[in-house]
Amino acid sequence: MELSISLGVDPKQSSQSVRGTVKLPHGSGKDVKVLVFTEKPEEALKLGADHAGLEDLISKIKDGWTDFDVALSTTTAMKSVRSIARVLGPRGLMPTPKAGTVTDNLEEGINDVKSGRVEFKMDKTGAMAVLIGKKSFSVDQLLENANTAISAVSSSKPDGFKGRFVKSAHISSTMNPSYRLNSSIFN
Repeated sequence: MELSISLGVDPKQSSQSVRGTVKLPHGSGKDVKVLVFTEKPEEALKLGADHAGLEDLISKIKDGWTDFDVALSTTTAMKSVRSIARVLGPRGLMPTPKAGTVTDNLEEGINDVKSGRVEFKMDKTGAMAVLIGKKSFSVDQLLENANTAISAVSSSKPDGFKGRFVKSAHISSTMNPSYRLNSSIFN
């Protein structure tokens, strides 16, 4: 299930960019493959990472391998990771402090990502989609996840923005009709 939101911001203005992360109370329902760039891969693997390492993973990624959903990095490993920014960046996989994917607390970072932290980001048209769960979730679980996502999007409103922040919002599942939400819950 997905929350689709059309924003009233100007996507051409970098000061009106809307992005962030939200930890859903009932998770996303998605099994996330986590890669960790670190000098201590054994520790990261024990903590639940699917892939961990540094130079070995960087050379693998340079060769085109991207079999993971989220990349985390320690602050010291970021110096080496910058060399593959052109590969990871366009795919939305580059670790960044703003997205919370650069951390020295690997246990917290891995647990957050595995337990349902989802990222939301505005596209070129001023729209965004936020994953809020699966069809198999109960109505209460979906509502709680949706309310949490709505609060996170509302709190990421750019400073000094005037006008209607959310033009429209819909909830839908893949390849099914969408249902319009009252956009006043955002403003």
